[in-house]
Amino acid sequence: MHPPTELADRVRRFTPAERWVHRSTAVLMGVCVATAACLYLPQLAELVGRRALVVTLHEWSGLLLPVPFLAGLVSRAFRADLGRLNRFGPHDRAWLRAVLRRRPGRPAGKFNAGQKLWAAWLAGAVLVMLGTGLLMWFTHLAPLAWRTGSTFVHDWLALALGIVIAGHVGMAAGDPEARRGMRTGLVRRDWARREHGEWLP
Repeated sequence: MHPPTELADRVRRFTPAERWVHRSTAVLMGVCVATAACLYLPQLAELVGRRALVVTLHEWSGLLLPVPFLAGLVSRAFRADLGRLNRFGPHDRAWLRAVLRRRPGRPAGKFNAGQKLWAAWLAGAVLVMLGTGLLMWFTHLAPLAWRTGSTFVHDWLALALGIVIAGHVGMAAGDPEARRGMRTGLVRRDWARREHGEWLP
């Protein structure tokens, strides 16, 4: 339990529904990446064994990836945050310029421009991975040329996803207050003003 004075210095950033969507997506994505590594790296494949089970876990975790997002649409707060993530304003362009020039004073709303680009890229990547994965899974859905192209795209995009997710985790590791916000839903008011001043002036 937080003492009353400490709670007064905090502001709610995420609701339980939003945190559930994030955690569920993270678990499913983690299973996808881990099983993909076991399928493509011989050393891990030998260590884990049971290839048929690994394939099944990979296929079903990938197929279920959109489920937390779709379930989250029931939440008004989640839909509101989707709207924020989909809008790119002047302060977002200023944030990107400041990052590229390594300048302080980066204006941001509830989500900064980097988080918005990450969310858009991840959403597109999941859709492409789902589509190519289905073509690889149900081999009768398309001709051989399509399946070959799907395998190529799926494999290389999986590698890119692994790298970008590692970067995402690394950024989160460097910001304990952002992690606390995702874990408890609450963040310090002074952190919110400093990092997301357009959201909480």
